Amino acid sequence: MEQGYYQKLWWEIILTTLGFSVIPLFILGAVIYQQFSASYSAKVMENMKTLAENRSASIDLFFDERISQLSGLAQTNSLAQLSNEDYLHKVFNIIQARSKSYLDLGIIDQEGNHLAYVGPYHSILKPVNFKNEDWFHAVLSTGVYVSDVFLGFRKLPHFIIAVMVREKNQSWILRATIDSDIIENIVRAAWIGKKGDAFIINRHNILQTSPRFGGAILEAPNAPDFSKVTVPEAEDMTFNGEEMLFATGIIKLKKWVLVIKEDPTDQLSPLLHARFIMVLIFLGGVILIIIGAVVTTRSMMKELMIMDRKKATSDELMIQESKMAALGKMAAGIAHEINNPLAVIGEKAGWIKDLLKMEDISKSENFQEYADAVNKIEQHINRAKTITHRLLGFARRMEPVTERVNINTVLDESVSFLENDARYRNIDIQVDYAADLPLITSDPSQWQQVFLNILNNAIDAIGKEGEINIKSKHIAKNNEIRIEINDNGPGIPKDVVTKIFDPFFTTKEVGKGTGLGLSISYSIVEKLGGRMMVASEDGKGTTFTIYLPVT
Repeated sequence: MEQGYYQKLWWEIILTTLGFSVIPLFILGAVIYQQFSASYSAKVMENMKTLAENRSASIDLFFDERISQLSGLAQTNSLAQLSNEDYLHKVFNIIQARSKSYLDLGIIDQEGNHLAYVGPYHSILKPVNFKNEDWFHAVLSTGVYVSDVFLGFRKLPHFIIAVMVREKNQSWILRATIDSDIIENIVRAAWIGKKGDAFIINRHNILQTSPRFGGAILEAPNAPDFSKVTVPEAEDMTFNGEEMLFATGIIKLKKWVLVIKEDPTDQLSPLLHARFIMVLIFLGGVILIIIGAVVTTRSMMKELMIMDRKKATSDELMIQESKMAALGKMAAGIAHEINNPLAVIGEKAGWIKDLLKMEDISKSENFQEYADAVNKIEQHINRAKTITHRLLGFARRMEPVTERVNINTVLDESVSFLENDARYRNIDIQVDYAADLPLITSDPSQWQQVFLNILNNAIDAIGKEGEINIKSKHIAKNNEIRIEINDNGPGIPKDVVTKIFDPFFTTKEVGKGTGLGLSISYSIVEKLGGRMMVASEDGKGTTFTIYLPVT
């Protein structure tokens, strides 16, 4: 009957999980693909247009920067200074250090004479008069001139930028030759896909940069004529029997046109790829959902089948807790009953000590024995009080005392209780306290009980000839104090270390331990807002780490 019920429930959970997971996944995938397919073409054209505008803006920015540099140079230096070729050479080195695009600099007077020149063609260009050149008259009339790309003496593509300056009723020109490689690099950044291309043309449909496919610089491009375009645009066109996507951008300063060409098949391949990925994701999702449903359902069935076993275990724990409660009440009663005679004995021992001081019996040959006996009585009374104190702590009948506590002091007091026992066993207790440890608001007696339990266990674990290290530190990040108590004893086996905080669990010999010390300590630490952890390696010792809050 139960097996049939579990089998039926197993199928119901799996089918429900698949129904509520696979169907929405399928609908979502179909809607996403449809929307993506519908908007993809428009997005491709818009992206091409944006790319053309961005590349054009980058070239305009390049021109503006170079014109600004040259204008600033001309305005901040006089004609006399720049006509000195040594000085002009220093200026050229400075601007060349910032921008490698400059090839030469020249200073030209209003008659077209070359007053100074810095560059690789000094002997050729210095004597030249530019009075009859078109660019010379253009810069005199407009103040700024940027030429088209040409080859010149260098036989390499370059262009010039010239700015005019008026100084003391005379005009002069600062002329710079610019390497066009930077513009080439800006344009090449727009090459997309295997068949994508990009190039710049002037208003005569002449290439100002080298295209990727077909054509050469200073020739007509192998593409439709876009030289008359005045605004950025993107369109699908057929040229030489091929369907291609074109986008244009306007370079404002020169009225050049940037043309970007792309193959539609390259642009549509992501759409097919996205469909393939979507199918794979859908199938993978279905497989994962099925596996997850089967694994989860099987786990749930196992949990249901062991519920009776857990219930029996829970009942046993409740019985154990009842025993613990009864034991706690009994321990509290015993502690209170023992405390009364201990108080009387302590009072009488103190009275005897006073009598020994008052009466002149120091000459008695047994005087030292009397004094030692009284001290022994007081010592064992204190020890008995400590035991009753622990019994009360175990019974949780002690009223907590809240006060400002210096943990270093509590540790010192705890160590002092055990110094004699440790010295007798030749166990060295080393302390390393943080000097800047803040005070905390807590119960010092309960923290002392915790430290005594751990130190007692460490001494018992070492036996003889060993070392215990106690460290304190303030963790400012979490505003808490960390206490580490480490011993070099035999350590705790891995299969045992997880049980040491359980009540009545002990690794000591029969009659030497109750298994309550660490359990009580753990409860106290948790109750006072802290946490306690243990790290141990069999044969290498044990470290207890306690974190207690500052506030």
